[in-house]
Amino acid sequence: MRETAAIETVGLSKTYGGEIHAVVDLHLSVERGEVFGYLGPNGAGKSTTIRLLLGLIRPTGGRASIFGRDAHSDGVAARREVGYLPGDLRLADRLTGREQLDSLARLRGSLDTGLRDSLCERLQVDLERPIRQLSKGNRQKIGIVQAFMHRPDLVVLDEPTSGLDPLLQTEVRALLQETASEGRSVFISSHSLDEIQHVADRVGIIRQGRLVDVDAVESLRERSLRHVTVTFAAHVDPDAFGRIDGVRVVAAAGAVLTLSCPESAIDALVKRVAEHEIVDFVSQPADLEEIFLELYRQGDDGG
Repeated sequence: MRETAAIETVGLSKTYGGEIHAVVDLHLSVERGEVFGYLGPNGAGKSTTIRLLLGLIRPTGGRASIFGRDAHSDGVAARREVGYLPGDLRLADRLTGREQLDSLARLRGSLDTGLRDSLCERLQVDLERPIRQLSKGNRQKIGIVQAFMHRPDLVVLDEPTSGLDPLLQTEVRALLQETASEGRSVFISSHSLDEIQHVADRVGIIRQGRLVDVDAVESLRERSLRHVTVTFAAHVDPDAFGRIDGVRVVAAAGAVLTLSCPESAIDALVKRVAEHEIVDFVSQPADLEEIFLELYRQGDDGG
């Protein structure tokens, strides 16, 4: 018998005023022990999806469930299983970090004190200063601790590494992977492909409220574009590179060739480039908007 999914949505939709379609016919499943990335630009419907999952707003159509409990009709019971970090985190400015965490623990009624203290030490949380004196990054660390400190079976995170320095971003990624290894689930919403691809097992891509695609993160990496600029010692025929599957010639100026290609075509491209004498070779990821456009185009091609 199939184990109940951590998250399941069937035809989930949310419309505002009959005209703004924030989420449209969302069919999604997140398994136990999985880190699921939910990727899309600002305004795509990510935060609305989370509010629907947590029963904070009523769906216009369809349903969402957390471990088999309806997110709306049985929302109180469903939320007991969940740790949540909102994208617009708001904390009590007059409280210290310690007082804020204690207050949230009392509201929830359950707390793993050892885990809370370990998380605070691990993330270098400042517990003694009033929150109003803390930077965005230090506030974010308190938000992360409160989401994990009761050891929930499902953690829902909206842009979790916003404001954190690279070392702490790495620590949070490790925390997510450890959570999944214990059989618990993570749903992480972000507009950053880089953030998602380092931690997720699968990725769902949302565009204008519609789920464009769901794929393994390895497949997403292979489909992600890179820009390659090659300076040759002499003029080369750009068509020889454009014939490589997936490679597109962006510009050709004398001995300098600018190309775009998916990760899966890099090996073939490098081998073709190596047939010539080169002066310089630069490869870098395409910016986020280009990656989204390519993924959306592939999603549209697939129906």
